[in-house]
Amino acid sequence: MFIKNDTIALRRAEPEDADLIFRWENDRDIWRVSGTHAPYSRFQIEQFLLSDNDLPSQKQLRLMIDLTENGQTIGCIDIYDYDPINSRAGLGILIDKTFRQQGYAKAALELCITYLFNDLLLHQVYCSVDETNTESQKLFLSQGFEVCGRRKDWIKTLEGFIDELEYQKIKSHC
Repeated sequence: MFIKNDTIALRRAEPEDADLIFRWENDRDIWRVSGTHAPYSRFQIEQFLLSDNDLPSQKQLRLMIDLTENGQTIGCIDIYDYDPINSRAGLGILIDKTFRQQGYAKAALELCITYLFNDLLLHQVYCSVDETNTESQKLFLSQGFEVCGRRKDWIKTLEGFIDELEYQKIKSHC
């Protein structure tokens, strides 16, 4: 395991995760929050998993979220736009529908932020959340993120345009 606590373990995505990632990436219910506009092929996902999946070279890293008690994979965290010069990175998190509302996202996000701030020595992390995704808004606010911006009419939906909120957490130096 990469890093873990009593509930959650984070690890790099492996080729064995292809079926699960294929299912998540092709779930049209989450395309809006992931910025996806077309399905991924299994081949594309396998190629991604066989690539470096490495922050220094690819500027992104997908971490799988496993339950500590039984090793079941319940979600993933994407670290993206890694910028070592300016000491920041973006975050995105997905928890499988059957495991939501159980505190797993919060536990995984806490572990990831600790890794980014204490091991990679990042100064800040950020994310974008659409204005209708209140669960993600609550999650990031609970972890000390602050709203630092709003992109108006940023995301087109069947019902019209919606805003996207920008969140940021800066490491405290206490």
